[in-house]
Amino acid sequence: QRAASRATTRLMRSNVALRASTTSAHRWSRPSSSPSSTRRRQHQRQHHHLDVQHRPSRPVRVAAAPAEKPTVEEDTARVLRVRYHRKDGAYAGWGAHVWGRGAASPTPWDAPLAATTDDASEWVTFDVELSDISRGDGSVSVLIHKGEAQDCRVEDFDATAAPEVFLVSGYSSAFETEPDLTSLPKGDIEKYRAIWVAERVIAVPGDFANDGDSFTLVSSSTADLKVTGEGVVGGDDVVTVVRSGELPSSVCAKFPHIKAAGYRALEVPSSVNVRDALKRQIAVAAVDAAGKPTDATGVQLQGAIDDLFAYDGPLGAEFGVNDKVTLRVWAPTALNVALALFDEPRGEETRRVVAMTRDETSGVWSATGDDFKDKYYNFEVTVFNPTTGKVSTNVASDPYARSLAADGRRAHVCDISRDDLKPKGWETFEKPKFTHPVDCSIYELHVRDFSALDETVSASARGKYLAFCEESSVCVSHLKKLADAGLTHVHLLPSYDFGSVPELPENQLSVDFKELAKLPPNSRKQQEEISKIAWSDCFNWGYDPVHYGVPEGSYATNPDGPRRIFEYRQMVHALASNGLRVICDVVYNHTLSSGPSDVNSVLDKIVPGYYHRRNFDGFIEASTCCNNTASEHYMMDRLIVDDLVHWAKDYKVDGFRFDLMGHLMLSTMLRAKDALQSLTLEKDGVDGKSLYLYGEGWDYAEVEKGRVGKNASQLNLAHTGIGSFNDRVREGCIGGSPFGDPRMQGFLTGLYYTPNGAVDQGDQDSQRYRMMEDGEKIIAALAGNVRDFVFVNRHGVEVPSSSAAWPDSNVAYAGEPEETVNYVSAHDNETLFDCIMLRAAASVSLEQRCRINHLATAIVALSQGVPFFHAGDEILRSKSLDRDSYSSGDWFNRLDYSGDTHNFGVGLPGEQKNGDRYDFITPMLADTSMRPSKEFIEEATRNFCELLSIRQSTPLLRLQTTRDIQRRMKFYNRGPAQTPGLIIASINDGDASTPGLPSLDANYKRVVLAFNATPNEISHHEAGLKVDFAGVDLELHPLVGGVTADAVAMRSVFIEGVPTIPPYTWTVFVQHR
Repeated sequence: QRAASRATTRLMRSNVALRASTTSAHRWSRPSSSPSSTRRRQHQRQHHHLDVQHRPSRPVRVAAAPAEKPTVEEDTARVLRVRYHRKDGAYAGWGAHVWGRGAASPTPWDAPLAATTDDASEWVTFDVELSDISRGDGSVSVLIHKGEAQDCRVEDFDATAAPEVFLVSGYSSAFETEPDLTSLPKGDIEKYRAIWVAERVIAVPGDFANDGDSFTLVSSSTADLKVTGEGVVGGDDVVTVVRSGELPSSVCAKFPHIKAAGYRALEVPSSVNVRDALKRQIAVAAVDAAGKPTDATGVQLQGAIDDLFAYDGPLGAEFGVNDKVTLRVWAPTALNVALALFDEPRGEETRRVVAMTRDETSGVWSATGDDFKDKYYNFEVTVFNPTTGKVSTNVASDPYARSLAADGRRAHVCDISRDDLKPKGWETFEKPKFTHPVDCSIYELHVRDFSALDETVSASARGKYLAFCEESSVCVSHLKKLADAGLTHVHLLPSYDFGSVPELPENQLSVDFKELAKLPPNSRKQQEEISKIAWSDCFNWGYDPVHYGVPEGSYATNPDGPRRIFEYRQMVHALASNGLRVICDVVYNHTLSSGPSDVNSVLDKIVPGYYHRRNFDGFIEASTCCNNTASEHYMMDRLIVDDLVHWAKDYKVDGFRFDLMGHLMLSTMLRAKDALQSLTLEKDGVDGKSLYLYGEGWDYAEVEKGRVGKNASQLNLAHTGIGSFNDRVREGCIGGSPFGDPRMQGFLTGLYYTPNGAVDQGDQDSQRYRMMEDGEKIIAALAGNVRDFVFVNRHGVEVPSSSAAWPDSNVAYAGEPEETVNYVSAHDNETLFDCIMLRAAASVSLEQRCRINHLATAIVALSQGVPFFHAGDEILRSKSLDRDSYSSGDWFNRLDYSGDTHNFGVGLPGEQKNGDRYDFITPMLADTSMRPSKEFIEEATRNFCELLSIRQSTPLLRLQTTRDIQRRMKFYNRGPAQTPGLIIASINDGDASTPGLPSLDANYKRVVLAFNATPNEISHHEAGLKVDFAGVDLELHPLVGGVTADAVAMRSVFIEGVPTIPPYTWTVFVQHR
């Protein structure tokens, strides 16, 4: 079953590796669209899914030991006593992380349970208080850790059956009775500390065994290995391997983290048939000169698999003549693979099994038939599973499936190139014009949010792909309005097959919204009712990938078979007809599940342990939220590139947004970009050069600073043409970070001028200083966040933008403007409107708060680079202050484009993610006078459309190169005497003062941007402005006020080098040619 919720953070400051559950679908809470970069480089990350904070692992056995069970005093009957032993006696800092339904007080990761010590004992004790276990629900899990260093654990221990458990450092197994420490097995083959890195090289840790020990490679075709006091037994093949010292340079290059960890090489003799050995359970065992065992470990296989079985041929279904279909799956470590075929998407009545043939060179299994067409199928893979230590037959879907049964339970043999799966005009329709990435304006939208509650959409199409085809609906009309104003791309949150929503209508639960609407605006009842069905309703963000290459079935009118294919294409076609390109949100950094048994596990059932990134103990890393993938492995890299090309060619999507892109290797991203850009209209029906790639370039956890290879992080993307989210401008505008107190103010939200008094933000001088510091983050964004742009900082010193705010801050990191995606809000964390509501002082009126919303969207829209907006920024969208709405249902995620309703004050948001804020958000939500009227909402939409139109009106707001930005842009109101909260920038298109600067704009010689984030009207006098604009006639841009009729903004003037800007106002001046 799914965990009850997702965790709060992807990244806890620099303690980065997060704890998540194993093979089941435990997830973590979704972050802001970014971690925040702070003065001390404290990158933070919040991700989707789960408060049970523990790492993935295989089930841990509880072993018996030859000792009498001690008596536990009666007063500890409500306590599980966890005894812990370390051979080195160094217990300082080690604590117990506790979770499970039997635990009375589960611990946060950063506050583990402390041990009690007894000088007369070799054990320390953790007393875990139990909940009421009289009902038989006494399952408790305990993980011993010291910061991010983990030792032993016991999971799902039945505290009703035994009041005590023993854990010994370095051992996977837990003991119900006190073990004899002198006769414990030497080593642990349930940990996989050795890594087979090349065909003839196995790497072992520097501390594995002792100098002078000898080594053997022990294996079993039936997974009968075990460690005893006599060493590793149960093997049917034993081979001596020799320590050869340093790792080969090729291995060090491919696995830099192994080199850095001091691993040493063991040479595998030529007598070993490595291809055959990789199908077996394998251990490395060490003995001393006297033949006594000293250590043992399991072996990870990824390097040898890549060396021997990297494959570039066809996979999935291949359609031939005369209805012949060949199905192929890459499973090089499998002992056998069989094909199970079905006539129907569910039921076993029609099941038949077809033998598959193995190609020994590639490790590909295949079967061909002339009656496979339109059948449903699974692979039955007999293989050794490192998560269980057993050989089992895993029932798996096809990673290269292109069609599915509902909930992805079976793949479907479907030729998606069939004409009947293409909407009318599919082969010939033209996409909206695309010239350069900086011409994009991106709108992030959830498929279901768009139409789920829009009664002008046909009932059968609400929340589905087909809603985008209903031209007369309110939601489509709104999107057309934005496109007419200048919006170019719709970024769809995950629309591949994900595992967090039941796809069959009969399995979907709902709540009576009419009853919820009767409740008070700050009631707990709404979230209580929503949480009851959170894992069984129709809503989830979908960052839970199961099948990467198939559209999500819950958004289709029929989740079984090819209907989802046809309707997805209809959606893409409809959006294009309304002037909008489509960007897919892709999540290649993790899979929802792993292991041999979970229904949502696919890759790990077929080649167990290969597709996922494993730590030095062999456990799957979970810093992304759950089961991290390893794009540094050849076939995972290939799967990603193949899948992207498939979506581009077969669905004609126009770009990709990469979730946690920093967890992918840069080489994968560059290979993907090359593969996509090689597509042509003539050959593929797609102009690959018009596709835009961007993502979350956060650098943290096991990939940080290139630990496992050069990753696709912000600082590594310069001059690649791949974009990444600029979190610096978000935190500068809004204030604080997604991980601190949400009332911390920023440049736009009242810092210095209208402090809210809710949190300690320092004295007036320190707030003034921070206001200027935040302003520099915004200046960097306005200049495209390119690292080499030079401006005058608050100290009056010229600095590059890479040193904005503080020296070597890397606030700016891009090489070219197309590599910067500027934003102030996204699906993660609170909406823009809610961010403002949380931070604004009580004295700031609702009208002023709406103007701050306008200012924030203006900074994004008028910055160089690529602007990115969250759906609803333009309608003052609220989620009732929900910080993490990934499973908050339609109720809290409502989008009402009509403006008839507003979602501020529709109940307290989910307690699990927001309960720590209830004290201060409860009175906020009670004040319905702060709920915007339809007039305020419509004004926000007009403001947004005006900004989009202005951006599209001049190439000076869409400069394509760093060189152009550096030569043309200049900022005023700089230095220590500046007026904090006022930003003025000019963009020059060539005049007598700039000889040799080519003209880009036929209409304007100069554009001036002004942003006043203060509650005061400002007339700014500055000698530099008077000199630069002497004799220059500046007027408001013709489109300013053309849509909004904003009487306040229309008071903006620029006379004789003196701009006057009203409070909470943005404006644009131009010099006509």
